[in-house]
Amino acid sequence: MSKAGAPTLDVDGTGLRVAVVAASWHTTVMDGLLDGAHRGLADAGVAPEDVRVVRVPGSFELPVACAQLARSGRYDALVALGVVVRGGTPHFDYVCQAATTGLTQVAVETGVPVGFGVLTCDDDQQALDRAGLPGSSEDKGHEAATAAVATVVALSA
Repeated sequence: MSKAGAPTLDVDGTGLRVAVVAASWHTTVMDGLLDGAHRGLADAGVAPEDVRVVRVPGSFELPVACAQLARSGRYDALVALGVVVRGGTPHFDYVCQAATTGLTQVAVETGVPVGFGVLTCDDDQQALDRAGLPGSSEDKGHEAATAAVATVVALSA
């Protein structure tokens, strides 16, 4: 299971401004990821008024939205949330690759940390198990938000 070996991150994000960019497909999973990101930011001390949520259609659109927000200079970190569930076509591979490469490019080119909360799952149950919902075994929205804040803190030290 991917949560094995995960670090415990205890960070102080007080005063940071964070944008959360969330896809809209798979509403139940996305609601869980978004709630988890809000919990993660709150646990890190990021004030609710310093959090902006931007919704985009799907995971493919995450990089362009994150790029624009990163270049705006208004945010210390970004959190990208999405879910792609494998189907019977190569669509899964293309969208996963585009989202991963695009979000990496945004972070490297702008210097703004991007918490990666894009689930790439074989089936709906795997997504539900990682969405931070009641009964889920993991909370990837929380993890992505915490990772973004921890990266800002690490880079400012």
